[in-house]
Amino acid sequence: MATAASVGLHIVVLVPAYNEAGSIGATLDGLMLQSRPADLIVVIPNGCTDSTAWEARKYPVTTMELPRLQHRKSEALNRAWAKYASDADVVICLDADTVLPPNAVEAWSREFSAETGALLGGSSSKFTMQDPGFLSRLQKAEFATWTDTALRRGRTSVLAGTGCAINNAVLRQIAARDDREGPWVYTSQVEDFELTYRIRELGFICQVSPDVRAYTDSMKTLKALWGQRMKWQVGTVEDLLDLGINRLTLRDWGQQAMGLLGVFLKLLWIGVIALSLSLGVFRVVLFWWLVPILFVALDIKRALRIPHRDWKDVLMAATFFPQELFMWLRSGWFLASWCAVLTAKITRRRIDRWEAQYTAEEIN
Repeated sequence: MATAASVGLHIVVLVPAYNEAGSIGATLDGLMLQSRPADLIVVIPNGCTDSTAWEARKYPVTTMELPRLQHRKSEALNRAWAKYASDADVVICLDADTVLPPNAVEAWSREFSAETGALLGGSSSKFTMQDPGFLSRLQKAEFATWTDTALRRGRTSVLAGTGCAINNAVLRQIAARDDREGPWVYTSQVEDFELTYRIRELGFICQVSPDVRAYTDSMKTLKALWGQRMKWQVGTVEDLLDLGINRLTLRDWGQQAMGLLGVFLKLLWIGVIALSLSLGVFRVVLFWWLVPILFVALDIKRALRIPHRDWKDVLMAATFFPQELFMWLRSGWFLASWCAVLTAKITRRRIDRWEAQYTAEEIN
């Protein structure tokens, strides 16, 4: 049952949507079933060429239909925030292909109403996928590991726009900056990362909620996954280069360094194997099998932590190759993203990664 303090908070949900007619209904159904209803739900179809707005109007929500915006999701959020949410206590950002379980709004209300709520800048959901496909299972395992790591740390450097709640007093402070028209900046291709940095810069805590899970769509094809991750990775690198190395970005720079080290080690491994084969000195050493066995054991341990797991998730971890192929894919977009960023710095030609992702997902 919702507490008196959580009921007293004014909570607004912002749902930006681009051609999400097939999923917006499930998203809004989830919001209708909340044990503690939001005070206002604003759906923001922007530049849609399908019936997203028509589907949204079937529900008791505010639909703010916009044309195709130059700054896409960030601009849609800023416009809706300025018109409907600037006076709220808590703003929930939710993608139009994401479903919140019934406890979500109430749980976030408790977090921001607790004794430490004044220090809480934002709380991200523990998002996961339930699609049974091979590629979706790999993404589900990846995000489960990310969630466990963030919960152990008690902090996160990214409030995932997939589903998160943000202290609106902090958003008002950020919106007052001279470099933006609202809380969300237009110069970043990963607005969630930049916004989270600004929240942390003001001294507030950003965390992953221990109680709120969100169910979202996965990338169904390698092309779509590559497009999504190139946007995330290129945008993150661009932002880190702009923000520099400091106490708030040190961990993120460390992750970039580890990613590049992984690329180097994989290329080195290929080179050593190729050279030994060409020289006729390649030998299989029994000791080498200890390394993949260790990796399999770690993957199985992580698989047992995956929410809504089944035997196929554990089997994929136990067979080594699916996870290993995914790691090679991760190294691929790590290397490609750094090359893309450095090329853009030299040529001064920046690719619109939002458009590239839409193209990869075949969203018209």
